[in-house]
Amino acid sequence: MQSSETGTPVSRIFAHSLRDRPIEDWEPLSHHLAAVGDRAAEFAEAFGWTEAARVAGRLHDIGKCSAAFQAYIRRAQENGERIRGPDHSTAGARVAAETYGTQLGRMLAFAIAGHHSGLADFADLERRLKPEHAIEPYPEWQAHAGAPPPLAALRYTKQFLKSTDKGFENAFLTRMLFSCLVDADFLETERFYAEARGAPVARGGHPGLDTLRERLRGWMAQMRAEAAATPLNALRAEVLDKAVERAASPPGLFTLTVPTGGGKTLASLSFALEHAVRHRLRRVVYVIPFTSIIEQTAEVFRQALNTSDDVLEHHAS
Repeated sequence: MQSSETGTPVSRIFAHSLRDRPIEDWEPLSHHLAAVGDRAAEFAEAFGWTEAARVAGRLHDIGKCSAAFQAYIRRAQENGERIRGPDHSTAGARVAAETYGTQLGRMLAFAIAGHHSGLADFADLERRLKPEHAIEPYPEWQAHAGAPPPLAALRYTKQFLKSTDKGFENAFLTRMLFSCLVDADFLETERFYAEARGAPVARGGHPGLDTLRERLRGWMAQMRAEAAATPLNALRAEVLDKAVERAASPPGLFTLTVPTGGGKTLASLSFALEHAVRHRLRRVVYVIPFTSIIEQTAEVFRQALNTSDDVLEHHAS
């Protein structure tokens, strides 16, 4: 099959190239779109938007069908140039918006348009979606991405709690879909290049929260056994016991108010892990102000959980 506009066989439209390797080793665009769609769908399964995330993955790079992008990818590899390629994200954003309307279509468009640059503001996205904003033609993109499924097939399969803040649900869902797409795109790109080098990609393999809970239980029991019998340590033990006791409560909002030195760091982690395991939650996210406190707390968690790989420490300004 050959593109009527570019004259390039559909099977030779590529997402990624390999320097000093024959073109047969490059990654066909259709392979990349399918792989990113499937991985994004897997990530979105937890919140019930599997098919919407899959569509985002299948549309995100259809702009690479353009003759300009295919010429760029070949020129960059032949000459070893590090040059900026043509816009390849607006195309998928336009298809999403045109196919799925002003609500879900715009959510998908935000995610697709920003999968390299980050989420745009509303005015910038609207500017890119207008026909007068010129982009390279992307002919016969459906030969690589497949036909978009109907809107009814993209609806969520899990019910969300309604927010009192207007627009919060859609804004948050847009960010969730964006996260699924970006992670899937980066991981699939990493996988392709790693496999081309014959290198393994070390992903996954982390212990479950139940394993981390058992480690923490053992650590806390050891600390309690070794602690001197003082009034302060007795209060710390009481704080821990109360926190763990409340872990059986239904998910919601909880507060723990304890003076400095009262043991709230590990008591709060104990609550979090007990609560997460009991209610089959998947992550514990611990948000703290000040870099120094983040570093200190992360180190305490690594020691108590006997791990260096399962506490992801992130700093943001």
